[in-house]
Amino acid sequence: MTFPASHPALDAALVERGYETPTPVQAAVLEAAGDQDLLVSAQTGSGKTVAFGIAMAPTLLGEAERFDRADAPLALIIAPTRELAIQVQRELAWLYGKTGAKIVSCVGGMDARAEARALNFGAHIVVGTPGRLRDHLERGNLELTAIKAVVLDEADEMLDLGFREDLEFILEAAPPERRTLLFSATIARDIAVLARKFQNDALRIDTTTKDQPHGDIDYRAVRVAPNEVEHAVVNVLRYFEAPGALVFCHTREAVRHLQASLKERGFAVVGLSGELSQRERSDALQALRDGHARVCVATDVAARGLDLPDLGLVIHADLPQNKATLLHRSGRTGRAGRKGTSVLIVPYTRRRKAEMLISSANLDAGWSGPPSAEAIRERDQARLMEQAVAFEAPSEADMALGRLLLEQKSAEEIAGAFMRLQRSGLPEPEELYDAPPPARGERPARQERADRGVYDRPERAPREPRMGAMTDGIWFRLNVGRQKNADPKWILPMICRLGHVTKKDVGSIRIFDSETRFEIGAEASVRFAEAVRATSRDDVKIEPSTAPGAAEDRSARPPRSPAPRPAPRSGAGPGGPRKPFGEKKPFEGKKPYDKKPPFKAGSGKGAPPKGKASFAKGPKRKG
Repeated sequence: MTFPASHPALDAALVERGYETPTPVQAAVLEAAGDQDLLVSAQTGSGKTVAFGIAMAPTLLGEAERFDRADAPLALIIAPTRELAIQVQRELAWLYGKTGAKIVSCVGGMDARAEARALNFGAHIVVGTPGRLRDHLERGNLELTAIKAVVLDEADEMLDLGFREDLEFILEAAPPERRTLLFSATIARDIAVLARKFQNDALRIDTTTKDQPHGDIDYRAVRVAPNEVEHAVVNVLRYFEAPGALVFCHTREAVRHLQASLKERGFAVVGLSGELSQRERSDALQALRDGHARVCVATDVAARGLDLPDLGLVIHADLPQNKATLLHRSGRTGRAGRKGTSVLIVPYTRRRKAEMLISSANLDAGWSGPPSAEAIRERDQARLMEQAVAFEAPSEADMALGRLLLEQKSAEEIAGAFMRLQRSGLPEPEELYDAPPPARGERPARQERADRGVYDRPERAPREPRMGAMTDGIWFRLNVGRQKNADPKWILPMICRLGHVTKKDVGSIRIFDSETRFEIGAEASVRFAEAVRATSRDDVKIEPSTAPGAAEDRSARPPRSPAPRPAPRSGAGPGGPRKPFGEKKPFEGKKPYDKKPPFKAGSGKGAPPKGKASFAKGPKRKG
């Protein structure tokens, strides 16, 4: 199917850009007749910008070939993020280039005064984010009285980011006879409410197939030890060697840490997070587009609306919170018919959550261990051979230099030096341990209530033993004891790190003078022993051992000094013989209490001492 004729200027622009066959969303939007409102659900990267750009052309231009002088805006496009708004402006610029359209962007992080001046000079199409557009409306810089079409691009993301109030304010300020085109990845309840409130008899177009994953994205789940997520990201990047890769983290601090780690290993990497200024974000994106950077580490909010060229790999260093985030992240790749890969890094402790995410999104993901260093080197060799065969024909100067080298070195030595030179620019892969967790036992099916009595409940399975209470643990020995300040606070994390186990796999820890013995669960003991041999250190040696005996167990504790015994209750002491219980000391030398007579005025007896007030009643003294 070829693009149907829409407008001569736009048709010529599509031909120059090489557009021959429309995508499903473009074909569905172009088939919608007239100036009807549209409610479209389409996947990210399906060509929505070109679709609504062509769809609103008859509404804006009519029979005219070019726009008249720019005055009040005729179309308003609202996008959730500044990157997506700038991308939409760039796409519409070439699509409407032959019509003389003046397109102005209004996004956060840019100079608001420059945007106000551009709006005062006039514009045909305005593209912006909800917050900045509302700001220009309230300041009187943006006039919506002549608006003929309003487009809400990725409306679901705008609602997720909390722009509902801004959207309603903008839509209420636009003329009611306008045409409204609403695009969203999913038509959830809040999107349907927004459409009913601000659209007039909208035509529903659904180009997504329910219960069917994105056909151009290959989903993979990589199981790793909890402390080797960063190393797994390194090996996944090295294994695929995609021209562009996007790595997702939850927090800004995680982005900074992973970006610094990848940069230290030799990757050309940039970071995107909410703390960056617009200039820094623009420089990072430009480095990715120019090929100066190959990897981008970003948070979910910072990566919304990104459309990077040749983005063939998406890595979830931190698992997504829900299936919508998983689909939005993965939708950055596999765009416009290109193939892509989405890799979830799954620690052993988060496998259940990853399985639920994949199942809820109806995805078919292949599970495997992390790419090994040997597998990465094999792929490096195959890629280097392909590049060597695909080299351009050398010039005469290159051939002369080659003959000079052949006089001094053999052909094998020169080829080996060439391969070593090519491999020197590649980051070194990490040695990872791959051991799948023990298979989960299937839960027994519940009996029907009718098959058992009211009080005939199934017996509960015994609880798993807590740390330090293992019954089938395997004992190991560590050559660090009390003499080297051994303490469980740092011994336990070291055991987990070197043996690729978690805290629940470690049982009792007994510290002696020159060594420490600890037990590992039987299910994890084989994995632990192999990991310890692979990650051996000169200063730390771990080897199998036996359980400490009773004598050794008692010697693990320092001897206590005997407590002093109390003095006997009877007999002579420092204060002489003790009195028998119940005997009282006789009353001697004390006078019995005599009650003082009451004070009488004028008698002078019983009067209070000087300086103290008297509250007794009596005639006032004179003078």
